[in-house]
Amino acid sequence: MAKTGTTTQGLRAAIERSGYYPALVAEAVEAAVGGEPIASYLVHQETTFDANEVRRHVTVLVLTANRFIVSHTDEQNADTSSPTPYATTSTESVKLDRISSVVLSRVVANPESYTPGTLPREVVLTIGWGAVSRIDLEPAACGDPNCEADHGYTGSSTADDLSLRVSEAGDGPETVRQALAFAQALSEATAATAATAANC
Repeated sequence: MAKTGTTTQGLRAAIERSGYYPALVAEAVEAAVGGEPIASYLVHQETTFDANEVRRHVTVLVLTANRFIVSHTDEQNADTSSPTPYATTSTESVKLDRISSVVLSRVVANPESYTPGTLPREVVLTIGWGAVSRIDLEPAACGDPNCEADHGYTGSSTADDLSLRVSEAGDGPETVRQALAFAQALSEATAATAATAANC
């Protein structure tokens, strides 16, 4: 379930509606936001199945005038390190000028009959700010099929700090709409930050 909006009260209400340890999640997020006004937010809860266990995870994204804040909360069952179930919550605050990419992938059904404004079937929001990079390598080759020389490797490095997938089937159309709205707000904020920096 994802919720998006622009007020502190709305953020708190969205976290409470998610039903996922709301007091814990809200305290961590609100401490990270501090007194800054909220420009946009997105609350996304997902449930995963691991063997016979059901695990929940909530991601909260918050955009302020100067920062992008991401919070993750996971629950764990009792294990050798803890006799009782526990949850781990973390927050990261990123200056907007550090965000290097905002990628929004859209999946649409029947693209031949697509009309503007139609909601995608699925969206994947990927945000990079340099904390995590993925390198994909493969052997390099030349155009000669008989060549046996070692051409080394070729590849690409991709910023992949956060990837969030929402789908109409799994999360509902409103969730997809809200993810699109947050992605647009974040893209506009990073563009404005870059323009301001260029004019200084």
